[in-house]
Amino acid sequence: MFKLLLIEDDESLFHEIKDRLTGWTYDVYGIQDFSQVLQEFAAVNPDCVIIDVQLPKFDGFHWCRLIRSRSNVPILFLSSRDHPADMVMSMQLGADDFIQKPFHFDVLIAKIQAMFRRVHHYNTEPSSAIKTWCGAAVDAEQNLVSNDKGSVELTKNEMFILKQLIEQKNKIVSREELIRSLWNDERFVSDNTLTVNVNRLRKKLDALQLGAYIETKFGQGYIAKEDDHFYD
Repeated sequence: MFKLLLIEDDESLFHEIKDRLTGWTYDVYGIQDFSQVLQEFAAVNPDCVIIDVQLPKFDGFHWCRLIRSRSNVPILFLSSRDHPADMVMSMQLGADDFIQKPFHFDVLIAKIQAMFRRVHHYNTEPSSAIKTWCGAAVDAEQNLVSNDKGSVELTKNEMFILKQLIEQKNKIVSREELIRSLWNDERFVSDNTLTVNVNRLRKKLDALQLGAYIETKFGQGYIAKEDDHFYD
């Protein structure tokens, strides 16, 4: 049974969501003290975090930043705030998805299931699946990319995107293909979400001097270039 940490201060909504998710055999935990969210997160050690933006003490962005600094657990924002900047901020801080309230419960379930499918894929992938790209080791099991410049840790979405591009290196992968592969249903994600994830991936790869090898082909998609000089 997957454990979900639902960080929601509206008790009525919390219990409504908990009851529905429990019916899908998820084990749902809440927060007792909103000034101790990180400690309670560590105690629960959840498989997924669902978090509101507006919370007592500190907002959801604050806790997302702290959780992501310690864990690659999937994070889903659930908020009544509808400004595009909120969605962009959540993705920049490492969240995997964002749903605006009021929401259809079937959409929430679809989002959660999609995240767990990605997690299951990475957790069951054998170590032999480590790939080499531009002289770097791409370890999907550990979500790490390493070369002689060091190592960077990616989120599961970032690693999924990188793997998709590497598997078709030197070929353009369309935005639509990436969206379908990531979220399984394009209706549930904005085009901007993919842009944020790719930009975040490229910025992390810059630390390994590899960011420039993920190119944007405007109006088409993205391409992972392979340069033979890495193997001289």
